[in-house]
Amino acid sequence: MGATTITLTEQELNSLRIIAQQTGKTPEELAHDAVIQFLAQYQAAHRRALLQQARGMWQDRTDLPSFADLRREMDRWELQQ
Repeated sequence: MGATTITLTEQELNSLRIIAQQTGKTPEELAHDAVIQFLAQYQAAHRRALLQQARGMWQDRTDLPSFADLRREMDRWELQQ
């Protein structure tokens, strides 16, 4: 695990210490939890943006079979199993 230094204002540091006392965690644990939460939110937003960019990318393709035809074929295959 790597280590890094962050700079906080005195007010931020005092707030972090108060929350640490209330939760029984160290300020370092709280900062680590906050980073994990931030990364999860960023990754979810980034994934959402990628999905939105991909939306409709096959819309105008004429070389692919229809989804309905594929679904019917798969349903028939499942019934045969």
